[in-house]
Amino acid sequence: MEIGRGIAGLLVLLFICYLLSVNKKQINWRLVMTGMFLQIMFALGVMKVNVIHILFEWISDYFVSLLRIFHKGSEFLFGSLADVNQPWAFVFAVQVLPTIIVFSALSALLYYLGILQKICYFFAWLLSKSMKLSGAESLSTAANIFLGQTEAPIMVRPYLAAMNKSEILCIMVGGMANTAGSVLGAYVKMLGGSDPNTQSFFALHMLTQSIISAPAAIVVSKLMFPNADEQSLDREIKIPKESLGNNVLDAISIGTSDGVKLAVNVGAMLIVFTAMVYLADATLFKIGSWTQLNNVIYEITEHRYDGLSLRLIFGYLFAPLAWIIGTPIQDILNVGQLLGEKTMINEFYAYGTLSKMISTNMIIPFSKSALIATYALSGFANFASIGIQIGGISAMAPNQRANLSVLGIKALIGGTIACLMTACVAGMIYNN
Repeated sequence: MEIGRGIAGLLVLLFICYLLSVNKKQINWRLVMTGMFLQIMFALGVMKVNVIHILFEWISDYFVSLLRIFHKGSEFLFGSLADVNQPWAFVFAVQVLPTIIVFSALSALLYYLGILQKICYFFAWLLSKSMKLSGAESLSTAANIFLGQTEAPIMVRPYLAAMNKSEILCIMVGGMANTAGSVLGAYVKMLGGSDPNTQSFFALHMLTQSIISAPAAIVVSKLMFPNADEQSLDREIKIPKESLGNNVLDAISIGTSDGVKLAVNVGAMLIVFTAMVYLADATLFKIGSWTQLNNVIYEITEHRYDGLSLRLIFGYLFAPLAWIIGTPIQDILNVGQLLGEKTMINEFYAYGTLSKMISTNMIIPFSKSALIATYALSGFANFASIGIQIGGISAMAPNQRANLSVLGIKALIGGTIACLMTACVAGMIYNN
């Protein structure tokens, strides 16, 4: 039953991409089928094949141990405020934002040492050989597994100017659909709190999502904008020999500075968007009072909602998507609300809401709904990311600004669908 529903959900999502395709006759169905096969096989391997599952559990446990080690820096700076055993344990600015800074510095160090490039090359080679992509598309998509949506294109900076629209959209969707390493640790802390076992659970599935979203992003982008002339694509995978800093300390310093900018940006956005959401809810509730809608909503939703609010609007607006990807019927309004918050606000705000839902048992911990929401909310597919991509990528290839602007909404839709596909695949395999 769950497998059938999952397959039906995937078919619906693929059909949406097909309807949005700019050239349906040019679609490479072999690439689409290969991408779907890679997603499902990898998810099956992690969740059902004992050897692979144990390996990824070990990686996720090691990831959690890194979080504990890195937390020592926060303890040094914030003292008892950072003590996870205190009643005030989870202060977002203390527990989450420093994690972004440390992982950004770690990514910069791995890049300087050349380790990150070798890992990206391996994944790029797999994608290129299995899905017959251009070398630049493969490398950028592989880099997005570990880097952010503006950092990953640096790997293909020399080739950006000459890319066609199909290749540009592939890079944009990859950036929207994947989770950067610098924020992955933050998500694990948000959802896992201070419990190592819960952190390991979410780390395992965050790592899985990061990998299976790569073929998902390719499938979606190539359905929406196929390559018109695949024979002319440059298949060679070349990593630019750019160094990050003059030495190890310089690389760590650069990564730290970038991490501080990202952490401050995340914190500032959450302050503003949270305030705006409460303002919108207060306004909507006032309108509901004037029109007597609040009483009607309270009754017809069986006391689920107090009145007119963004939670209500997002929940019902996105509930069909939540149902399509396999969410149990009792949770489709909650997951629908989360999908709305992720798309209209950002993924950090949505993960914050998911964390509250799990802690209050609105969504049962370790349930299928919690897992599906974890996968579906990943990536950077929100309206703000369109501007981030246009600004970041066009700075490296000014001649592509017009294409980036035209493809922005397609990239947002494509990134959203790619994340929904990973949630669909995970949901039909997972048994809690």
